[in-house]
Amino acid sequence: MMHVSLFITIYILCIAFLLGAAFGSFLDCMAWRIAAGESILKGRSHCDNCQHVLGFLDLIPVFSYVFLKGRCRYCGKKVSPESTCCEILLGLIFAVLVYRFDVSFRTLRFLILAGILLGLSLVDLKTYTIPDGFIAAGILGWFMTLPGILYEEYGESLREGMLHEALYPFLGALMLGGSMLLLSLLFDHILGKESMGGGDIKLFFMTGLYLHPLLLLFHLILSSIIGLLFALLFKQRQIPFGPAISIAALTMILWGNGFLNWYIGLL
Repeated sequence: MMHVSLFITIYILCIAFLLGAAFGSFLDCMAWRIAAGESILKGRSHCDNCQHVLGFLDLIPVFSYVFLKGRCRYCGKKVSPESTCCEILLGLIFAVLVYRFDVSFRTLRFLILAGILLGLSLVDLKTYTIPDGFIAAGILGWFMTLPGILYEEYGESLREGMLHEALYPFLGALMLGGSMLLLSLLFDHILGKESMGGGDIKLFFMTGLYLHPLLLLFHLILSSIIGLLFALLFKQRQIPFGPAISIAALTMILWGNGFLNWYIGLL
């Protein structure tokens, strides 16, 4: 559908970017409120400096920050660019996912996952914790998009679809999460301290549902490499592992199959 014409392609990608930017703004606000212990359901957005409630013109993703030159309309103080960076990042991710998988239920599944991964990564960066609500939302998103994918891609081959889209991913995710739990318990015993948070283990299970079982080992390896790079970059003993797992998961979704085919071709 998306590749019918250049105009349609550009139009759909623009819509995808705008949706991603809007959700990116919401997720950044939600992460900030979770980290600050505030309710995510009550209260309107406000300036962190003067506490003035923000109006519609202050909340347009990306454009408000640019037009106001990164400053609060009411007190004139500089506003953190974090929200705008999240808007641009998720907007680009949405556009890339739509371009890669076209307009489909599988794309919807990955858009949901991308938003959840951004939200939990922001919270993990601020608090070194991954709330269970994000994990539950990811599992629910996977489950809710399953019927659409089965109908869209498998038609009457329901048994084959259930095997490839439900049973195999669930077993693979269970194996990945279980393996990480056992390794964590082993290293905890050897080191005498917690080596991996429970949220990270749950996140491995949740992201495993969205990946081909043959990609799970590469997902684990890439997560570890990215986590190590974060540790070297920030020079901290304790680092939030959620962002590394999230980046690796999205990388596997976008380019994992191509990498897997290349790797198998070497054998």
